[in-house]
Amino acid sequence: MTRIQYQECIDACLESMNACNYSYVSSLKEYDLASLRESMRLDRECADICSYAIQAMTRQSPFVSGILKLCAEICEACADESSKHIHNHCQECINACRKAADACRLISDAVEVYA
Repeated sequence: MTRIQYQECIDACLESMNACNYSYVSSLKEYDLASLRESMRLDRECADICSYAIQAMTRQSPFVSGILKLCAEICEACADESSKHIHNHCQECINACRKAADACRLISDAVEVYA
């Protein structure tokens, strides 16, 4: 697959990475910081794997399918945890993470068929 074929997934991962980073920083400003601990941890995990997935797609890594599967799993976990909270930044994170998870699964499946 080419970078052009990955572009929608790259964009979704970038959006998720940004939403997770924003949610993490915003969580640090909340009064109920202790209740957000797991959400913050997953925000970091998700932002990091999305960044790595973007890099893997950009350089056409031979491991991209596995990386995207892991990215989808972490994005889903982050969205699930964020859904336990009412903060606006958590709600934005949910949408971005679910979109990225769907895009990663779609491309991962296509890469396996294409290979």
